[in-house]
Amino acid sequence: MRAFHIQSPDGAIVPALVDKINNLTKPKGSLGRLEELAVQIGSIQQTLSPQLCCPQNIIFAADHGIVKEGVSFSAPEVTAQAIPNFLKGGAGVNMFCRQHHFKLKVVDCGVNFDFAGLEGLIDRKIRMGTRNYLYEAAMTEEEFDRAIAIGEEMVEEAHNEGTNVISFGEMGVTNTSSSSLWMTYLTGISLDRCVGAGSGWDDEGVRRKYDVLKRAMENYKGDASVKDVLRYFGGYEMVAAVGAMLRAAELKMVILIDGFIMTNCLLAAWKLYPEVKEYCIFGHQGDESGHKLVLDYLGAKALLQLDLRLGEGTGAICAYPIIDSAVRMINEMNDFKKAAVTKYFD
Repeated sequence: MRAFHIQSPDGAIVPALVDKINNLTKPKGSLGRLEELAVQIGSIQQTLSPQLCCPQNIIFAADHGIVKEGVSFSAPEVTAQAIPNFLKGGAGVNMFCRQHHFKLKVVDCGVNFDFAGLEGLIDRKIRMGTRNYLYEAAMTEEEFDRAIAIGEEMVEEAHNEGTNVISFGEMGVTNTSSSSLWMTYLTGISLDRCVGAGSGWDDEGVRRKYDVLKRAMENYKGDASVKDVLRYFGGYEMVAAVGAMLRAAELKMVILIDGFIMTNCLLAAWKLYPEVKEYCIFGHQGDESGHKLVLDYLGAKALLQLDLRLGEGTGAICAYPIIDSAVRMINEMNDFKKAAVTKYFD
């Protein structure tokens, strides 16, 4: 994994952004979170007139060896079955991408299936799924670096296409299990509070899932460093998302964060490079039990709370119109002078 060079946005522009917003024809602070978003995006882009260009959602897909232990409510073959549905436009994320004019890309980082040149699929397969981390590391150090590089590559391509606002999704049966393990190691929150229903477990299913993950922790003999935890318990699609987030921040792009899994990917990226969070907008707080806890740990407040737990980037894309409204506000509202309205506050 190479060294990233992520700089915090230059805060010198913030007073001018705040002044511009405070002189729009509205009571001071009356557009609440929209004003905060406009300041954040203007700061990221270093302009008083920010723009959102060519939004993209990139789905990283891969399978997990831990699926053999029965930790997922979904069948193992669902990862591979979902890919053609994405490419044919029939998934939930496709509908949201069409609605909000996002370009969608799907990247095979390690799905346990031979797609044999499936049209539209970006083939970056590392392996036919990770190893079973109940007994051994999910991936080698070389595979970890390759997954990071895949995320970087996809973001660079999007940036070269003119994209300056980007979201990420995932497809990988059992990736809530890997996310729960990342979360407990990286936050110190107890595992039982990090493990949830995933794609549909009842209380008994959650208990069995917890038992397997607890055994995996007991068997782990690594050094508990951030990179080692990511490599040992992660999925290729998750590590690719970490690389993508780091590269997007390096390129000063606005990053929209989706649900539980992508929030834990951001947690991992933040542990490696804290400045990355300054480029992130958190789309929604999902229904997975640990999501609010990890958001609170990050000091993040989501824009929406719709009890979503689909993944794929859906929650981030659902929040996009709010972000668009913030940018329209700072660019399209008149100020008091132009509107010939008396400014009635200091």
